[in-house]
Amino acid sequence: MLTIDPKEVSTAKLHGYLLGAVAPRPIAFASTIDKDGNPNLSPFSFFNVFGANPPIMIFSPARRVRDNTTKHTLENALETKEVVINMVNYDIVQQMSLSSTEYPEGVNEFDKAGFTMLKSDIVKPFRVAESPVQFECKVNDVIFTGQNGGAGNLVVCEVVKIHISDDVLDENGAIDQHKIDLVARAGGSYYSRARDGFFEIPKPISTLGIGVDAISADIRNSTVLTGNNLGMLGNIEQLPTDESVNNFAKEHPKFIGLETAKKHTFAQDFLKKNDVESAWKVLLIK
Repeated sequence: MLTIDPKEVSTAKLHGYLLGAVAPRPIAFASTIDKDGNPNLSPFSFFNVFGANPPIMIFSPARRVRDNTTKHTLENALETKEVVINMVNYDIVQQMSLSSTEYPEGVNEFDKAGFTMLKSDIVKPFRVAESPVQFECKVNDVIFTGQNGGAGNLVVCEVVKIHISDDVLDENGAIDQHKIDLVARAGGSYYSRARDGFFEIPKPISTLGIGVDAISADIRNSTVLTGNNLGMLGNIEQLPTDESVNNFAKEHPKFIGLETAKKHTFAQDFLKKNDVESAWKVLLIK
């Protein structure tokens, strides 16, 4: 058996063991705004519910292990004392993953990930319209567990309004666990789909995806491609070159001159195989 003294391994290695062992973890898809009203959206898997009277949730935007910096979500929570925690189901998991890309301050992750900003009833941060359940929260406290990289910052939130999609309710008005189809975070690039088990999404942390907002409107408004499909397409760092698209077209002439719906269907087939580059080439063929 491997035995570890936390003080004798690097924080990065310890972080990996903790995330791999304590899993799957629910995801707090946290929407905040800064003091100037700029929105921010980011997922956190150090998260759970801790009471019903009053209804309390806690999530932790931990200090970054690599450089000991803090995240915009923490800074906004401290400034405005408000947050919306949106739950993540399988239908939005690719877009959620894209939103975790560390875009510069001022970039709107709602736009980058292709989500709809929905005005909240009580708090100022926006809700994610595509999320099946949205919790409007007031921040009661922030508990700092340390000042070094990897230290947690426990944002204690009191739920002041809950919004639940009718699509995930059963005939008795309770949440149907099969309909809601939640996903959870595990170690590495792994996620767990509550009803179907593990799957992988490449981490976008080391890359800067072009974002859903950079995808042309005819693709964004597709009647075939799903939000998850758009999230995968938006997670590419750069589009294929004209030369590579032309070569692909010569090798696959059946994709030339297709009507839009058929072209999008073929692209979706490639996305199902996690072949994002080929999907883009199909979409870019004239």
